[in-house]
Parts: sequence; C-alpha cells; structure tokens
Amino acid sequence: MDIAVLAGGLSGERDVSLKTGGMVAEALRGNGHRVILLDVFMGYKDVKGDISDIFAQEWDAGVQVEDISETAPDLEKIKAARDSECDGLFGPNVLQICQMADIVFMALHGEDGENGKIQAAFDLLGIRYTGSGYFGSALAMNKAVSKTLFRENGIPTPGGITMSKTDWTENFTEEEISLPCVVKPCSGGSSIGISIVRTEGEFVKALEEAFRWEDEIVIEEFIEGRDFSVGVLGGKALPVIEIMPVQGFYDYKNKYKAGSAVEICPAELDAKATEDLMDYAVAVAKALGLTTYARMDFRMNKDGCIYCLEANTLPGMTATSLLPQEAQAVGINYVQLCERIIQYSLEKYEGKK
Repeated sequence: MDIAVLAGGLSGERDVSLKTGGMVAEALRGNGHRVILLDVFMGYKDVKGDISDIFAQEWDAGVQVEDISETAPDLEKIKAARDSECDGLFGPNVLQICQMADIVFMALHGEDGENGKIQAAFDLLGIRYTGSGYFGSALAMNKAVSKTLFRENGIPTPGGITMSKTDWTENFTEEEISLPCVVKPCSGGSSIGISIVRTEGEFVKALEEAFRWEDEIVIEEFIEGRDFSVGVLGGKALPVIEIMPVQGFYDYKNKYKAGSAVEICPAELDAKATEDLMDYAVAVAKALGLTTYARMDFRMNKDGCIYCLEANTLPGMTATSLLPQEAQAVGINYVQLCERIIQYSLEKYEGKK
C-alpha cells in the first residue's frame, strides 16, 4: 500500500510524534509498503512539477527525527522556521499527498491530531486514516468532558473542577479544592503542564504553568497510589502495564527518557484488579466512541480503588511507549501492531467496525 505517515505538528508533543512517525515509517517500509513520512506543519515545499509518483521515492519529506529532549519543544521557534505564506496547520503539499495515499497513519500526538480537527478535515476530503474519528477524538481530548462521560457510564474518576484563564482564582478554598491536588491543562498530553500541588504556596505557580499551555485547566483530587495503563486494540483490552517512575511522578521526562521508569507488563495484580482495569478500559472506549486503538491511564489507591485519569486516542509508538509493550506481552510485535492498526482502520471504512 501507499501510506503517508503524518507526524510533527504544533503540539507540545511534537518531538514525541516525530519519533513515533519515524519508527512507524521504518516498520511499514520493512513490511513492503511504500511510505512517506510527512510533517503536517512543515509539509514538503521542494517538490518540483508532477508529484503523481511521489510514493515511489519513499522519502522522509524533510523530517528530522531526533532523540526526544527532556523538555517540550519551543513551538514559537518551530512556527518561525516554516517558510510558507500559509498560516494554517497543513504545510505545503500535505493534503495532496494524503489524498494520494491508500491510508494515512496518524502518528500525531497531542492537540494536533487527537482533538479531532484533522480527522474532520480528512473526512470532508475523503482521506482514510488510522484511529478514532473526529467526534470520539474531540471527546477524549477534553478532560473535563471525558470525565463527565466517565461518571455517566459508571467509570470511576477523580473528582475535580475546571477553571478558565479569563475567570480564575488563586484562592483554592473558594472552589472547595483540597490538598493535595493535580493541576493540568484540559486538553494536553504527555504530562506537559501538569503539577502535583501539596502546599498552598505551590498552587499559584501550578496555575501559571498550566495556563502557559492552555486557556482551560482541570484541577482534580490527587490519588496517591500506583500508575497503570491499559491499551484497547480492535475492541479488546491488552494486558495491564504498571509504570513506576524512578524519581518523581510520570512526567514528560520520565515518559520518554530511557531508564527513567520501570514498566512491568503484565502488571503484578490479582485476577480481580486485572479484570476490572481491562473492563474499565473497554468501557472508556465505548463511552467515548473510540475505535481501532487507544490507551487508558489509571491510578489505584492503597485500598485498591481504581480511578480512570484519561484516554489517549493516538498513544505513543516510540521505543519506550506503553502500547507496544502491552502488545508484545501477547505476542504482537511492533510491525504486527502497526499492521493491525491499519487493518482495523480499513475495516472501519468497509463498515465492519
């Protein structure tokens, strides 16, 4: 097949996305597909003349895939680097190349790919793509909305409130917020902008950090306990994985720097807890209308109570990512995982899913 792997963009997870895209492109090429790795924002401006045979070239369209840094990228610097008169997200030739592909593999993470806008544009243009549709993506991306849907569907989630940049207060007692609490952007990912607040003095600083990334934030109760994640592939839960950061919590650095966290899959849990986590993961996918694949993050307190934190509609596919580890635990290697994601996505267009 001719496959465009779409990565990059302008979210705080840009670097992670490029790493995912590079690995996916390499895996699919190795399996016989004609693949182009494309940065959705930078695009490819050096195409001269006819691009009808573009997939025969099998290049990475000016994409530089480097190791993921310990901090999120400077997005203003990225914007300034694009040599284009267009102010939109899609860089030169991106839509044309995607329209020529048999399917677009969505290797985007964060706002530029998981909020449903690109999916909606592709639907209008008749472009086939991997993963969930625009509506489920939008629901999952907004943590305030998804948490409401969790509660309505009997899925436990930490209590909390939302706060906007135009109407916020640093007096957390007015909002009946108790410490410790978690302050995070409403639609962010990769733990960017997240703070665990344990003292009154840390609260304002946490608000400022979260509002640096978005205009709406979520403040929720902090669940002291263990971190777990469960992938759902083709409507079925993958094995539970436990994440144990060597230091601190599972922040951006600990997610992507090798050796910063210990991950155990399958997680060492009793049968009941394992079943509950897997059942909740499938229930979350159904509640949000997610298809093909996704990954749900959970916390378990010392009493064994489970809380769903969020759903990831385009989970990472890097060397340290959780979903590939979960798939490997049931004998699905990286190449096979990429192929299954494509297979399930194509079946969606054929009306089978």
